[in-house]
Amino acid sequence: MRPELYLSAATVALLLAASAASAETIGVPVDLEGPGEAALLSDVVVTANRSAQAADRVGQSVTVLTTAQIEASQTVVVADLLARTPGVTQSGNGGPGSATSLRIRGAETDQTVVIIDGVKLNDPSGVGGGYNFGNLLVGDIARIEILRGAQSTLWGSQAIGGVVNLTSAEPTRPFQASLDAEVGARDTRYLRGGVGGATERATWRLSASHYETDGVSAFARGSETDGYKNFGLSGRADIRLVEGVSLDLRAVYSDGEVGTDGFPAPFYAFADTTETARTKELVAYTGLNFILLDGRLSNRVAYAYTDTDRRSENPAQPAFPVTFEAQGQNRRYEYQGVLDIRQGWTATFGAEHEDSEFRSNAPALSVGIDGYFAQLQAEVIDGLTLTAGVRRDEHDTFGGKTLGQAAIAWSLNDGDTVLRASFGQGFKAPTLYQLYSDYGNVGLMPEEADSWDAGIEQHLFDDALILSATYFSRETTNQIDYVSCAGSATPTSQPLCFVNGARRFGYYDNIALTQADGVELAAAARLGAFDIQANYTLTNTENRTPGANFGRDLARRPEETANLVATYVWPFRLSTAVAVQHVGDSFDNASNATRLEGFTLVDLRASYPINETLDVYGRIENVADEAYATSANYGTPGRGLFVGLRARF
Repeated sequence: MRPELYLSAATVALLLAASAASAETIGVPVDLEGPGEAALLSDVVVTANRSAQAADRVGQSVTVLTTAQIEASQTVVVADLLARTPGVTQSGNGGPGSATSLRIRGAETDQTVVIIDGVKLNDPSGVGGGYNFGNLLVGDIARIEILRGAQSTLWGSQAIGGVVNLTSAEPTRPFQASLDAEVGARDTRYLRGGVGGATERATWRLSASHYETDGVSAFARGSETDGYKNFGLSGRADIRLVEGVSLDLRAVYSDGEVGTDGFPAPFYAFADTTETARTKELVAYTGLNFILLDGRLSNRVAYAYTDTDRRSENPAQPAFPVTFEAQGQNRRYEYQGVLDIRQGWTATFGAEHEDSEFRSNAPALSVGIDGYFAQLQAEVIDGLTLTAGVRRDEHDTFGGKTLGQAAIAWSLNDGDTVLRASFGQGFKAPTLYQLYSDYGNVGLMPEEADSWDAGIEQHLFDDALILSATYFSRETTNQIDYVSCAGSATPTSQPLCFVNGARRFGYYDNIALTQADGVELAAAARLGAFDIQANYTLTNTENRTPGANFGRDLARRPEETANLVATYVWPFRLSTAVAVQHVGDSFDNASNATRLEGFTLVDLRASYPINETLDVYGRIENVADEAYATSANYGTPGRGLFVGLRARF
């Protein structure tokens, strides 16, 4: 079925749910955010154990961004928001909409699992199968959880660096609506709105957004701008069919087009071009939830579908305007059970089957993987929670893999002190491109990682001051890299350079060994009308692969990052804030021959609630108009003024 048909079907279902909901009375919503907006972790964490758990029972390292924090940041691009959290860095190939990589604790960008409304995302048509954050805008996202460290036991392939879980807004009243409008520098226009409601029988919401900007030149020294436009549509309906049985329907669609620069003839050097890249993404989810054993066993059976279409064109080449075209699809079937064994003891278990398909100029390629997992979380004594899990995956090509995970959380002094430690194993299955393309190698093994962390969180003065410190370490083996076939290669010296007797340019192989370790520090303080949030991360990365780059830093991993947001609410309700982001020096390539200079960006923000419905806000980004780069030769935005209006009904 075509993506448009999936989207239409989901939308119709959502509208039907809305009609059913409008005739009912409001139910009692479950507050997953908790009352402590200033806390480093909100009261409940979902991602770490695939079900809602009290934060002081979670042994893994997690950061939660709530609706209030997301709105206060005034951030449009999700990657910009994530890069201000501990252990997370980003790099991009230009301004908004350009290809963007996100790295957690120094892991590769395609070693991060991304989840939107319960659907695990990746792009089977990409070389590494990772998710491109460049096309992901905040839109209707109401909550984000960033789970750091290897997490493949519950989340499967790719979760070597960590997991980013995004949840869209969910109404809590019979009728709710929102409208946000923003304009600003570089002729930027952003409009988004949503409508929904909650009753005893159903909760539903529909939202849409449109973003457009002239952007900046992707080529840092270019003279023309590379604009970006994005249209987004999302919907969800949670329908309670009968007592203990409910149906979830969710869909997210985006269509983004961005200008890019390339390597035009005759010199084939990076320069301004008229090329564009368009990405269409569809995420669809259907889940049936039912409760057994007098409410002690919660079950979920689900089907998730993702479709990513990518197409690049160059109008300067009228004879061959399409320079790249690919489509990746994922179909995922899931079962998950959560059993309350007794007070403080919970078992989580499940099974998954995933089919991935990649189409380009060649015939479609596909691969399947089956996964089985189980985890036990137990509060063995008051305040001390132990967690242990195991997973088994069976891949069509490379066979089976078993891995495990363990964590401890110890809440002391009535929760004022929380000690945490976790060990996790991660793996990443070879992608379709790495296995079956012209450069493929069907003998590839999965990338593997062992990681652990330990930390403390201290609450002082009735939560007026919260401090945390975490040490982390990870070793990744069998990392997949591209190997060039030298002119001297022979069937004996490099047999993989030859396929059916024909020579090829190169191939993918398990050759890389990398290490990363570091420290994450965070603080949150409230003093009357002042609120301060700060974090600092020291990340040491090292290439341990024998060869010319042994001992060198991994590319585009700054050793130091720091963030500070200081907010003051004036007596007449005006909120003002200064946000500072510091990114240290890094290198642009594996040989460390090209250095990326560190930079510090300062933003100023303000917002004022006109009444209970309307809120006006504005910000100045990059106040000092600092020139900086996250990737060599690629442009980044300078100073910009933006103003907007929020309406909540």
